[in-house]
Amino acid sequence: MPDPATRIRELALAEGFALVGFAPVAPAPDAHRYATFLEEKRHGEMAYLERFRDRILDPTKVSPGARTMICLAVNHARPAGGFRGGGRVARYALGRDYHAVVEGMLRRLERRLRAEGLGTRLRGIVDAGPVLERSHAAHAGLGFLSKSANLLHHKYGPWLFLGELLVDLELEAAPVRAPGSCGTCTLCIDRCPTGAITEPGRVDARICISYLTIELRGSIPEPLRRPMGEWVFGCDVCSEVCPFGDGAPSAADRFGTHGAFDLRLEDLLTITEDEFARTFQGSPLRRTKRAGLARNAAIVLGNLGRTEAVPLLRRAAERDPAESVAEAAAWALAQFEERR
Repeated sequence: MPDPATRIRELALAEGFALVGFAPVAPAPDAHRYATFLEEKRHGEMAYLERFRDRILDPTKVSPGARTMICLAVNHARPAGGFRGGGRVARYALGRDYHAVVEGMLRRLERRLRAEGLGTRLRGIVDAGPVLERSHAAHAGLGFLSKSANLLHHKYGPWLFLGELLVDLELEAAPVRAPGSCGTCTLCIDRCPTGAITEPGRVDARICISYLTIELRGSIPEPLRRPMGEWVFGCDVCSEVCPFGDGAPSAADRFGTHGAFDLRLEDLLTITEDEFARTFQGSPLRRTKRAGLARNAAIVLGNLGRTEAVPLLRRAAERDPAESVAEAAAWALAQFEERR
C-alpha cells in the first residue's frame, strides 16, 4: 500500500487534475504582499477581499483542525475566442463555468479520500474561497509566481485553474521549488494595455482590464476604454505573451464552448435581463450581469468602429435603463464622430 501522500497524488491525477502538491495549513509565504495590496487599496471595489482578509491571510481560520492543504491544478489551455464578429473573451470563460467543473472534481476526490480513510474532515475550495491559492500552490511546487503575479508551470504555462482540499491529515509538506523562472523576461509588463503590472509581481487591479470588465460596476474610466481594445470580458494579454504559455496541451474538450458565443457582439446591446439569464446560464460571463456586459460591448464596438452598430448604439444611448450602458454607448458614438 503506498504512503498517504503518494495515494492522494494517484487519486487526484486519476480524477483529471494535472498537478498536485502539498502545503501546510499556515499563512502563505506571500501573505505580507497581500496585506500590502489591501492597504494600498489596489483591490478597487472588490470589498470581499477586505472582508475575508483574516481568513485569506491565515487558512487555519478557514478550516479549524486542518493540517495539510492539498493543492491541485487543472489545465484549461485552449485557442482564443469570443463573440461572432468581434469581442474577445478570456479563454477560461469560453466554456462551462470552471467553478462548477472543478468543484465537481474536488467533491469526487473528497469522496475517494474519505472512502480510503485519508482524512475525516475535508474542505474544498475553488478560486472564490478565502485562501491565497497561488502562493500556497507555489509553496507546494505546482509552479512559480510570475512577474504578472500568475502561477506559471513549465508545461501548462499560466493556463491553470487552482483548487484546494484542506484535510485533517498530516502529510509531508516541505517547501518545493518548481522548475523555471521568468528570468529577464518582462513581456507581460511591457505589453499590458493599461500598465496594470506596475512592477514585477505587483498588479493594480483598479486599472486591469479583467477587473474593469468583470468586477467594476458603473462606468469604466474614459482613459482606460481605448486600451480595452476588443476585450469584452476579461483579458489574456499577460498570459498570451508569456513564453511559458506556448505549447500547452488544449483542454477545450473538457470545458466545451458555451452556446452564448453564437451571439454577435451587437446582440449584447439589446438582450433583456431574462434573455441574459437564460443565454448565459452556466457561463462565467453571468458575473458581469446584463448591464456590465452591454457596457463592455458598447465600448468594444466604439473601439472597433463598426458602422453597422451605430443604430443599436444610438438606441442604447437613448433607452437603456442602466446609466453605465447608456453612457458607454454615447461614448462609442463619439468615437465614430472622431473618425470622420
